[in-house]
Amino acid sequence: MGELAVEKRKKIIIDTDPGIDDAMAIFLAFESPEVDVIGLTTIYGNVYTSLATKNALHLRVPKLRIADFVHGSDGLGNTSIIPPKGNAIAQSAAEFLVDKANEYPGEVTVVGLGPLTNIALAIEIDPLFSQKIGQIVILGGAFSMNGNVNPAAEANIFGDPEAADSVFTCGADIIVVGINVTHQVVMTDKDLEDLAHSHGKYAKYISKILKVYFEYHHEAYNICGVYLHDPTAMFAAINPSLMTYAEGVVRVQSEGIFRGLTVFDNMKKRWGEVTEWSNKPSVKVAVTVDADQVVRLLVDRLKNS
Repeated sequence: MGELAVEKRKKIIIDTDPGIDDAMAIFLAFESPEVDVIGLTTIYGNVYTSLATKNALHLRVPKLRIADFVHGSDGLGNTSIIPPKGNAIAQSAAEFLVDKANEYPGEVTVVGLGPLTNIALAIEIDPLFSQKIGQIVILGGAFSMNGNVNPAAEANIFGDPEAADSVFTCGADIIVVGINVTHQVVMTDKDLEDLAHSHGKYAKYISKILKVYFEYHHEAYNICGVYLHDPTAMFAAINPSLMTYAEGVVRVQSEGIFRGLTVFDNMKKRWGEVTEWSNKPSVKVAVTVDADQVVRLLVDRLKNS
């Protein structure tokens, strides 16, 4: 009697700027049987790229805006992490993305947790990248609400709005998870206590580095908890049915007071004029999320690590 067929694990590459909630998302991916992490690429955002690379290795084993006031000076909650034993490969992140898209055409999902520079460069290197990549899941944007850098812009898009516009309009299968959705997903003090008292190796680590993140959210947002930005976006790659989506064209303002603003055209009106919006590929933008389920699954998977 033949063995039961096992569903193929989704190959993912995580483009990241670790980052406390990036660390949670990376650990979540490692503990998710639905996906197989075939690489980590790094970009500036929460920390500079060199430190992001160091942090990514540690976790595995325009003027830049660096959010060390949110994540700590080391990006991981000021925990003075042990230097990693591994080394980054010589190949650039964009070249790595292109190579893997060619090696596994239609099978690789890129999860973009920082500014979209590396993905835009991959498109520039290989104009067929958008056809070869299976899917791009993006944490970014603020749709119908204020941003988190300023009222107009969300941090990842603000970090490289030209790259974001290039990626949004490249024609790939794209899911965008903005802070309008991730602000619905809150890890509470009780969830943190649950992690701290568990025996999971990732749970214990995360509970230690979250102190700075909780302090920031209490001061900036006056909430007793933290927004789960990156883990929520990761769940869009792991189990997209946890969210609902609207489909339409997204463009990004690249300069001025609205630099980094993401604008969504729901395509319900047929415009008469030919403009910079005309004939652009659509993307799927998350609009609702099963927040309780996302938090429960994240905590459970970290506890069982």
